[in-house]
Amino acid sequence: MAYATCADTGVPMAVAVKVVIAGGFGVGKTTLVGALSEIDVLRTEEVMSVASQDVDHLTGTETKSTTTVAMDVGRITLPVKRAELDYDVQVMLFGTPGQDRFWFMWDDLTRGALGAIVLADTRRLKDCFAAVEYFEVEDIPFLVAVNHFEGAEPYPVGEVRHALRLPPAVPLLTCDARDTGSAREVLIELVTHAHQRVST
Repeated sequence: MAYATCADTGVPMAVAVKVVIAGGFGVGKTTLVGALSEIDVLRTEEVMSVASQDVDHLTGTETKSTTTVAMDVGRITLPVKRAELDYDVQVMLFGTPGQDRFWFMWDDLTRGALGAIVLADTRRLKDCFAAVEYFEVEDIPFLVAVNHFEGAEPYPVGEVRHALRLPPAVPLLTCDARDTGSAREVLIELVTHAHQRVST
């Protein structure tokens, strides 16, 4: 838990928030949590079995051998300087499982979340539709980050927005989930977006 100390009173204030990373199967959620987290990530990955071949959609992820069966949990500390306050915000990162059969967990994983990052892969864009719809219906602030994959066609952001039918108020950006700097930019954009929604 991080604490902010008010300069006037000297009273420490606890500051911690929860962010959910969602999206389709194999889109890079575990990778993004790993790139961001300053602690060892709690992973619930299991080796994919032969039985899952007829259940999980593997197009574009043929080399994937493991899958998240519950969640990934990480943490990152973001420094904040505002007016007389100078403090750290601890962001707890919760990566959701991507397969349809694990959606029953989403209500628990998203409860109390500041917002969500929906990762998208332009080779399998429809795989993120369910996550986008979920956060729209639940009225949870979210953004869409198009994860860069080798060999994927780099569609213009405007085309991706149109394909996802995203309203202008929802941020849409590109990222490389493997790169810490790129992942941080996405996270900061989400925190800023969520704060602006609360403030209006």
